[in-house]
Amino acid sequence: MTISIDMARAVPPWDGDVAKARRLQTELAAQLRLVDDYPPLHHVAGVDVGFEDNGAVTRAAAVLLDARTLAPIAEVVSRQPTRMPYIPGLLSFRELPALLQALSELPKTPDMVFVDGQGVAHPRRLGIAAHLGVVTGLPTVGVAKSILVGVHQEVGPHRGDRQPLEYKGEVIGCVLRSKDKVRPLIVSPGYRVSMSTAPELVMAFGTTYRLPEPTRLADKLASRR
Repeated sequence: MTISIDMARAVPPWDGDVAKARRLQTELAAQLRLVDDYPPLHHVAGVDVGFEDNGAVTRAAAVLLDARTLAPIAEVVSRQPTRMPYIPGLLSFRELPALLQALSELPKTPDMVFVDGQGVAHPRRLGIAAHLGVVTGLPTVGVAKSILVGVHQEVGPHRGDRQPLEYKGEVIGCVLRSKDKVRPLIVSPGYRVSMSTAPELVMAFGTTYRLPEPTRLADKLASRR
């Protein structure tokens, strides 16, 4: 797979300037396309990031799956020196370089990428799934395990129950019960996927686990020692 992007523009070298990074997030978020504009799904990918050596090494995992059978086709792990400290709201600047490297080493370009993290459910609408989508052009969906920002009503106990996630009067995603009586997921579109379709895709690619299969496999690979 070939990813042709301007890395210096998409994820500039970290210089400690938080305000500048936030301005870039706002600029990139202006390029978001939250409409269903993805091809027939033959191959999908799941991606996630972990850390090794007490955080000194960023470990990014990408798994390619057959979209019909959910069988894994290929998996890649990319390790890079961690480029910056954890700063709330700027996670994508920390994790995206290693993630893009892992994605680029997959044998096929996925038709869609499921990202373990936020899409537009972010203060500046640029979580890692949205950032990844804007800079690569790939359709993306964010599947997070916890809320970054926003509030919601109580979610029903059954698989498929959901409530909109709202922030400053705007719906930025949904809180989705992916399995009966387990903690819900935070689902938001990243790029080229609509707000209403994102949770349907998570349900469609779910099995008996809390996480949809693409991010479940990526999460497992990213956390492996």
